[in-house]
Parts: sequence; C-alpha cells; structure tokens
Amino acid sequence: MSDINLLLVDDEKPFVETMTKRLEKRNYKVRSVFSGQEAIKVLGEDPQIEVVILDVKMPGMDGIDTLKEIRLKFPLVEAIMLTGHATVESAIQGMKLGAYDYLMKPCDMNELIAKVDQAATKKRAHEEKIVEARMRRITGERI
Repeated sequence: MSDINLLLVDDEKPFVETMTKRLEKRNYKVRSVFSGQEAIKVLGEDPQIEVVILDVKMPGMDGIDTLKEIRLKFPLVEAIMLTGHATVESAIQGMKLGAYDYLMKPCDMNELIAKVDQAATKKRAHEEKIVEARMRRITGERI
C-alpha cells in the first residue's frame, strides 16, 4: 500500500526531514509538523490523514497528550508512537490509550512501513464497517 496519507509529528527537524523524504520515496503522502498542537490543527484541516507517526517526547504538548486529543477528536485515525529508550513506559501508556503500536527510535524503515500499512488497513476496515452499519440502518428503515 502506498496511497496512504500520513502525518509525521516530531520536534526534531532533521529527523522529520529525513523521514519525510524516505517515506515519500515509497510513495506515501506525508505531511509533517513539529508539535502536538500543529498535529491537531492539521488533522482538523485534512480528513484524508489515516495514520499519525507520533514522537512521544516533545516540548509543550507531548506525544501522550497529543494522542489523547487525537483519540477524542479523530477516533478513527491510527497512531504509531516513536520512542527513545528512556520513554518506553510512555509508549506503553500510549498503547493503553489506543495507539496502534510503538517503535523504538531510530526505527527500522521496513518495520515502520509494515506498521503504517497495517494501521491504515485497520482504519479502512473500521470505516467500511461504519458505512455498512449505516447502510443496513438506512435500508432496514425502508423495509
């Protein structure tokens, strides 16, 4: 799958620039921001985003707070947490809050790609179930 819309959220600009280039080379559509606040704003503006790659440790609104806000406002968007060794507990907390998965930084690109594809597949399947349920309700009401 490479028609996936991603949002990359990390306060380290060189990391974001490198990851964006690497993901775009694999035909992913990538938007990148450098803070949790920016991530929430972009998600509100772009309903096409399916997966957020989210750094746990950021100044201001950290990855956990950002994830809570994503779950609240954009419950179908999947999130993959990126963490350094010192923040594994936070990544586990993120899983409890509904993150799709977490990866250690620096992450293996093939592993990240696999997780992104799986997360997007999960989101799309969930959306299909919602549409099917709505269709059943509509057709059921007309019978």
